[in-house]
Amino acid sequence: MPLLVAATPIGNADDASPRLRDALASADVIAAEDTRRVRRLLTALGVEAGGRIVSHYDQNEQARLAPLLEELRAGRTVLIVTDAGTPLVSDPGYRLVAAAAEAGVAIHPLPGSSAVTAALAVSGLPADRWCFEGFLPRKAGERRRLLAELAGERRTLVFFEAPHRLSATLADLVAAFGADRPAAVCRELTKTYEEVRRDTLDGLAGWAAPGVRGEITLVVAGATDVVHAVDPATLAAEVAAYVEAGQTRRDAVDRVAAERGLSRRLVYDAVTSL
Repeated sequence: MPLLVAATPIGNADDASPRLRDALASADVIAAEDTRRVRRLLTALGVEAGGRIVSHYDQNEQARLAPLLEELRAGRTVLIVTDAGTPLVSDPGYRLVAAAAEAGVAIHPLPGSSAVTAALAVSGLPADRWCFEGFLPRKAGERRRLLAELAGERRTLVFFEAPHRLSATLADLVAAFGADRPAAVCRELTKTYEEVRRDTLDGLAGWAAPGVRGEITLVVAGATDVVHAVDPATLAAEVAAYVEAGQTRRDAVDRVAAERGLSRRLVYDAVTSL
């Protein structure tokens, strides 16, 4: 029997597809990122689970592989669902899908909701070419290094971000991408307090500074001019060379920023994060 990879609503239960309802009612095993959430979804849909519900999240995904593959080999249907949206998109599921594919198990998608495509659709930014970067690193230095690498990306970028880190992330985006880069913060999509803010990165950083709540998807316009990403280690080395030649670190940072056409903060962060 097949492995079913199903998208679940990202907020509004009415977005559940008929195929998802049928699969929840008929699957022998439902592998859920959070068993409590899938039970709440079942209640909201008025559907009774047809089989066992087992947990299947990042920390236990490896341990679940053998038992779930055994279920599939025994001819039972296994349904993967996550808390919201499509499995494998910054959510568990990759290991099981890869193992099932290697074992020759039939795998079928049950497409539906995704915060990524929903945010792109309402962002007002180009969606013909885009890339998804998931959650940015939690540590400031790692996040800034990654954003420096992405500064020249010409495709529209989509990120997930925790609400308590949004303000810091937007400030780092301003430093790496420039204050005037268009962007959109999509908050609580399909839920009661859905909100989409479209502005420059600088404008959004000011709006988010007091604090923001809810599920966040961030969409940022791609670079319009070619910007050559510079490794932070290279910037730090250039600053160090000027300091060794007798300049103060402040003057050295200013000089490298001017020579590279980068913001002073980006160069300073490269020096202090290594």
